[in-house]
Amino acid sequence: MQIQVSSVESVGVAIRAMRKVNSIRQEDVPGVSHVFLRDLEKGKDTIQFGRVLKVLDELGIRVLLEVPDSQASAVKRAFEHFLPKSNLVLLSSTENKMILKKECE
Repeated sequence: MQIQVSSVESVGVAIRAMRKVNSIRQEDVPGVSHVFLRDLEKGKDTIQFGRVLKVLDELGIRVLLEVPDSQASAVKRAFEHFLPKSNLVLLSSTENKMILKKECE
């Protein structure tokens, strides 16, 4: 299932749902405090993105960026320059969008 992320709140709703389905308490998510998780689930705009990515990873939620085809080669070059130890994998391509996934070695 793909969900378009339009706010911190939309990410928080997905995190809370995954946590509840898996019977995971806020206190049991490793790497973050229950206060951080509560703020994230309520959609607080000032949370730290790196910590959000950690929570998503712990819950098995993948994050993908859709890049328009017209800019895909520039994004790929940027990844090769700034993140040389990662690979970009083309997941799908449509007339005006390319979905890339970064895989680390």
